Amino acid sequence: MQITRNEFVVLCAVKDHPGQTQREVADLTELSLGTINSTYKMLIAKGLVNDKRITQRGLDALEPHKVDNAIIMAAGLSSRFAPISYEKPKGVLRVRGEVMIERQIEQLLEAGITDITVVVGYKKEEFFYLADKYGVDIVVNSLYSERNNYYTLWLVREKLANTFICSSDDYFTQNVFEPYVYGAYYAAAFSDKPSNEYFLTTGARDLITDVVTDGSTSGWYMLGHAYFDRAYSTRFAEILDDIAEQPETFGKLWEDIYIEHILELPMCIRRYEDGVLNEFDSLDELRRFDPAFIDNVDSSILDNIAGVLECSRGDIVSIVPIKQGLTNMSFRFSVRDKAYVYRHPGADTDKIISRAAETQAETIAHELGIDGTFIFEDADTGWKISHFIDGANPLDHRDQSQVKKALAIMRKLHDCGKTIDSSFDVFEKTKKLVGLLAERSRTGFNDFDELFAAVTQVHSNVVKDGVEPCPCHNDIYDTNFLVRGDEMFLIDWEYAGMGDYAADLGTFICCSDYTYEETEQVISSYFGSAPSASELRHCIGYVALSAFYWFVWAIYKDASSEPVGEQLYTWYRYAKEYSKRALELQES
Repeated sequence: MQITRNEFVVLCAVKDHPGQTQREVADLTELSLGTINSTYKMLIAKGLVNDKRITQRGLDALEPHKVDNAIIMAAGLSSRFAPISYEKPKGVLRVRGEVMIERQIEQLLEAGITDITVVVGYKKEEFFYLADKYGVDIVVNSLYSERNNYYTLWLVREKLANTFICSSDDYFTQNVFEPYVYGAYYAAAFSDKPSNEYFLTTGARDLITDVVTDGSTSGWYMLGHAYFDRAYSTRFAEILDDIAEQPETFGKLWEDIYIEHILELPMCIRRYEDGVLNEFDSLDELRRFDPAFIDNVDSSILDNIAGVLECSRGDIVSIVPIKQGLTNMSFRFSVRDKAYVYRHPGADTDKIISRAAETQAETIAHELGIDGTFIFEDADTGWKISHFIDGANPLDHRDQSQVKKALAIMRKLHDCGKTIDSSFDVFEKTKKLVGLLAERSRTGFNDFDELFAAVTQVHSNVVKDGVEPCPCHNDIYDTNFLVRGDEMFLIDWEYAGMGDYAADLGTFICCSDYTYEETEQVISSYFGSAPSASELRHCIGYVALSAFYWFVWAIYKDASSEPVGEQLYTWYRYAKEYSKRALELQES
């Protein structure tokens, strides 16, 4: 038997509060007394209510609206919640004395919803205990770092029915869950300030008709949980099946897909009073809600900062993520009105990067005045604290004064006489990448073998020059120079090691757009005078070697679904031109 929304609301009130007068039911439901009176008459006529109590027919009428289950999304990194999320998933943090996801599970259980699935990804093992403690199902999203949360729902699409859709890091000050829900809705809170939140436009009966995300509006916006009824779930699962594996979908939230299909997916707004729905996008937001959190949370990152800068945890404010990736995660923060950057090393990066060598290089660069940002690095784990240079820009290859200063920095490093306990051979690195690409069948294009052979011959020739290794940066391109006024710093020393000076020069040149004539001028500027024939030959050879290294690196990134764009073709052209020129110079 189908029932109207008002009949549903009154039936639920009568079921939960039998024997109440119509005025009392009006107070419970916030419907007018007139609406209650007319709805009561209809329910009695249908045999759904009798003597102020719900009948079995009434319970049967509610059955299609009974909640089947809940999905809790817990796969993402929550990168905006730096630095705490670098160490623990946000959902397992303890807020006001309770673990956030546990509080939400307990609220669901209190509402009679026992079929609960938690979809995990980032640091997934942190959630596994919930299966034994609460009897929830655990589903692993192995692509959490590559796809947005639509993929979490696609993984559990067969579970979608009358379903609450939740996020593990939401905190509800009151229980928002119910055993019966009339139709699909999205929870919403009110803001009178324009922002980039998902603001809702509604029509008759609170149906959502549009969602505005461009920062131009204010009002009621999406926050917290959502509810899918069976009709919504069925259509949404069909849409997900059609688009889930399309690359253009990978970066989308499930809400974005809803917006794109809003006419096919009717959903209403569910408004909540201020303070009921809480979603903490930053540590500063959370500490306003729970002032004790900052002192109670287990965080080695906060302890590292406090130890190096000799401050309290409470002094660490204004945290903003500035870099997010699989290699490292970094955030800006302030202590006593001074801005800093914390670099948190990615998992297993110690297998590809020598943090001890990086620390040596950073120390050398700081002592030489090459990197004035450096404060401290832990040589064992790789976490690092630096000064934040506000207003800095990357080097401009077309600004001759900047180029001259950058080359002077390079030369100062190469001539310092210091030693780093690591080496970097650009050609050996290239061969390893070529092997990986061959395994993926990405080296079979028309002139790869010919180009690789030419570069191999170039390498064979430059090795004969017998150049002594010196400290090298090995990643020396425009964005690793910070320029502010007359200041210039060379940063990011992860790949630093002993190598051929010309490898740094080669990377600097092949990452520009210089013509060959301009390249010769840059080389002359590096030496402070026109290079000898052997020096020119050697440096041109390393432009070819460096360009080819970055070319195969770019193909590898492309093969890993991380394309670098048009620069790949630039490196290809440099590798071809400069290997040819180097061989011509070496034959002359």
